[in-house]
Amino acid sequence: MFTIEHDFDATVVTLVDEGDAPLQEDLVINAFEDCVTIEQWDPRLNEVRKLTFSLGQLRDLQAALDLPEGIYQLRPTGG
Repeated sequence: MFTIEHDFDATVVTLVDEGDAPLQEDLVINAFEDCVTIEQWDPRLNEVRKLTFSLGQLRDLQAALDLPEGIYQLRPTGG
């Protein structure tokens, strides 16, 4: 299950883990104009952990999900 909310400065997507236990904590994805953050509650540390992706890193992650094992560098297409 997931939710989508449009805030003033970001689109917020929350991914809720469903199914058989053990379940993971919710992932909260904040898409800003210049970066994307992913937050998840860490019950062991009793705090929210946050990762920040540049738009370039997010583009690379999107490409990596469809590629086989290896080393890659995306290059701009001509235009």
